[in-house]
Amino acid sequence: MSLTDQEITRVKGSGFLHNRGTETFSVRVVNKNGTITADQLQTIADCAREYGSGYVAITSRLQVEIPGVSLAYEQAIQDRVESAGLVTGGTGAKVRPITACKGTTCVFGNADTQGICAKLFDTFYTGWHHVTLPHKFKMSVGGCPNSCMKPSLNDLGFEAHKIPKYDLEKCRGCAKCAVETRCPMKAAKVVDGKLCVDKAVCNDCGVCVGRCPFGVAECETETAFAVYAGGTWGKHTRMGTRLSRYYRQDELETITEKVLLWFRENAYQKERLGAAIDRVGVEAFEKALESDDLLNRKEEILAMEIKTR
Repeated sequence: MSLTDQEITRVKGSGFLHNRGTETFSVRVVNKNGTITADQLQTIADCAREYGSGYVAITSRLQVEIPGVSLAYEQAIQDRVESAGLVTGGTGAKVRPITACKGTTCVFGNADTQGICAKLFDTFYTGWHHVTLPHKFKMSVGGCPNSCMKPSLNDLGFEAHKIPKYDLEKCRGCAKCAVETRCPMKAAKVVDGKLCVDKAVCNDCGVCVGRCPFGVAECETETAFAVYAGGTWGKHTRMGTRLSRYYRQDELETITEKVLLWFRENAYQKERLGAAIDRVGVEAFEKALESDDLLNRKEEILAMEIKTR
């Protein structure tokens, strides 16, 4: 059987990606947050052995692809994957699968990134699956400024910070200061017997929090999130625009929804979010996010046709 362009296009939306030069496909199996249970992993392995080439590939966004699958097994493999609580997909001009780092299982993790990611997945990957966007929309959740998941190079990225609060009255000017020793940015130094922190250098990574035995460096607030919008990598790289304030964890879904609505209303077809921000202007973009106008017009915006140039 020779594949037609129509067949290749039809199944791409379901996560069947044509293996060029063959009549087989790599089936993309989507997980919520970069984690898969042992049972789910066994199901994927069984599918690879029975329907594919006998191996799997892990994508750069922590999804799993099963190469070498014939279209004759399209329904069978989807049924098997779904029976394990997973889905195939993750393609097209939509919200793509969301990535997260290890979060609090990492010594530097400031937040439960995998838990946050799973919630965002349910709300936006699953909840917005029927919504067509001007272009693909990638999201990432990082647990600290080490930026392992590159939140600043995603269309929307969240980066967890702990903002230290320094009680310098408690500082004893130790010869070997625990805060100074631990600071990876070299922003903290003991000068004339007192701790001094250069906030222009400090990136609120939280490494110093709780390190001083006398309580000089504690956490000012609950975990705060830096938000980056419009990042891309590849042929056209753009560092995400960092929004001008920190966000609380309970604000992340709201800011995500506002950004998606702004993107759908303002971007042209096949225009990434970053390009739309540059065209319209960062100031106008941030101003739109500060109000609830986008949320109030949600149904109107979702009913709009995507703009063409």
